[in-house]
Amino acid sequence: MNAQAQLLRARTALYPRDRRSVGVARDLTRVTLADWGLTGRSDDVLLCMSELATNALLHGVPPNRCFQLSLTLTTDGVLRVEVHDSGPGEVRVPKPRPDAEEGRGLLLVAALADDWGVRERDPGKVVWCEFRGCQVP
Repeated sequence: MNAQAQLLRARTALYPRDRRSVGVARDLTRVTLADWGLTGRSDDVLLCMSELATNALLHGVPPNRCFQLSLTLTTDGVLRVEVHDSGPGEVRVPKPRPDAEEGRGLLLVAALADDWGVRERDPGKVVWCEFRGCQVP
């Protein structure tokens, strides 16, 4: 976040380690974008959020734990999507084989978002992506 930008809006939710959680998180994200009047890149945001949440469930959320989704919008028009999990591990962008049926999620996030990355937390990590130019009407 730009040092001069301030938080304009925020929404956070916890989701259990359950395959249905990604769809529920996607619904919250869709509603949040509509509530905030951000429809311009909603398909990109929804796809990236879904990929980050799916990765958290598959690789970062231990049994009986949750992942957290955070959506924030700053005064300089940056929408940030964060998925927090408590699992160990590095996040790497894989090079999937052409015939592989998985392994392209972070490639999509890197292609669609304006920026993305990973930061450590205790325990676990936060994988995030940002979309610029998201001005509230």
